[in-house]
Amino acid sequence: MTTITTNRPNIFLGGKTVYGATLGILMLETRFPRVEGDIGNATTWPFPVMYRVVSGASPDSVVRHRGEGLLDAFIEAGQDLIRHGADGITTTCGFLSLFQDELSKALDVPVATSSLIQVPLVERLLPPGKRVGILTISEAILSSDHLKSVGVDPNTPIVGTDSGHHFSSAILDDKIELDIEVSRMDLLDAGQTLLTNHLDIGAFVLECTNMVPYATDLRQAFGLPVYSIYTLLTWFQGGLIPRRFSPKLDDTRLYGVR
Repeated sequence: MTTITTNRPNIFLGGKTVYGATLGILMLETRFPRVEGDIGNATTWPFPVMYRVVSGASPDSVVRHRGEGLLDAFIEAGQDLIRHGADGITTTCGFLSLFQDELSKALDVPVATSSLIQVPLVERLLPPGKRVGILTISEAILSSDHLKSVGVDPNTPIVGTDSGHHFSSAILDDKIELDIEVSRMDLLDAGQTLLTNHLDIGAFVLECTNMVPYATDLRQAFGLPVYSIYTLLTWFQGGLIPRRFSPKLDDTRLYGVR
């Protein structure tokens, strides 16, 4: 459904309702605060996005109950985004990696369900002897099924912010308040635990889309690269709308043109 040009100058073909927002985001139905940096805060993105809320898809139902009975609702919402102009689809929960294959088959555009998709790529980038460590909202629930659905080695080290920490409770129990400073400390504690338990960690991947506001804190505290839903979707968007480069006339000499 991408706008394309014809062989007639100045004539463009339509087909969309909404233009300029090519990334469609499938939202869980939540009430917890979404601060800047969170996937559900539109000011996070340096490009326009479109949202659809999937009715009944609470954090509890998606994380703790594996999205049971919700696949059709996600497909329907994704199709609606595509009808309105989305050229790529993502979701707001890393645990929806379980739906990667089903959504890719049902939707006629590229689909990136989870930040976890990045793990194999990031691991290929690291020096020999180093590997990725995953920070998740629930170490107890993130399973080998979630990992294998997007090609991640089930033996990848994982540490969560669960075990009664504020951040996990605020998100999974969909609370109306979120303490930003306490959440930041929860992420730093989880990062420290991951590095203490696994001395070969060379980069973090944040499973949870609500962890992005604290990525800089992790980088500054531990000196390791941090990959998240933000890094994934800025790359994803770069393919949906590639930047156009228009060399100046004087630059043609760089390409051997006389």
